[in-house]
Amino acid sequence: MLERFTWYRQAAYRWAGDGVTIYIDPWGITDPDPADAVFITHAHMDHFQMDDIEKVRTDRTKFFAPRDVANELSGDVVPVKPEDKLQFGSITATAVHAYNTHPERLQHHPKSNDWVGYVFDLGGTTYYHAGDTDHVPELDALSVDVAMVPIGGTYTMDVPEAAGLVKSIQPQLAVPMHYGFVVGSPTDGKKFAEAADPVKVELMTPTNPFECD
Repeated sequence: MLERFTWYRQAAYRWAGDGVTIYIDPWGITDPDPADAVFITHAHMDHFQMDDIEKVRTDRTKFFAPRDVANELSGDVVPVKPEDKLQFGSITATAVHAYNTHPERLQHHPKSNDWVGYVFDLGGTTYYHAGDTDHVPELDALSVDVAMVPIGGTYTMDVPEAAGLVKSIQPQLAVPMHYGFVVGSPTDGKKFAEAADPVKVELMTPTNPFECD
């Protein structure tokens, strides 16, 4: 279910299939291909990185982003907010809530910012890309095949919290992200796999080397 995905670092992914290439939070792009669409979850520099956007954008690239990010972009831009239904060719997506509830994190991703994660339908398989979030109540209703969740702590869920989320929504496959860069250790991936049991976990290898110990 992950064969069409490339993980670059943090929460940055590319999906390529059926003549379409999309990027999610591009940062650290090592092998740029022209983007048909770019989806941004929020305004922090490790998710909204203009240098990397410029590597992949063309005159035809369509952008989906929360309003504060959309205001910084030019071209074909669609402002999004939680619960919006989105369409790009054969690809459908729903923007979902992404915010902090942990008292020590509230200032990092306030609910009032209307930042998002996305649930994509890509070729009949549903993928949840969480963006930066805690385990917030709106997420318990998700029904997806694959859940890509942050595990690094400090700004997002840590390993136990992320494991609790995937146990709640019961995807066929869980994929940890947002660790080993900026915050979180590369070993957190294996810790997450143990904590998420019996949910199946697959650890992807980023194209950029991990930076944290």
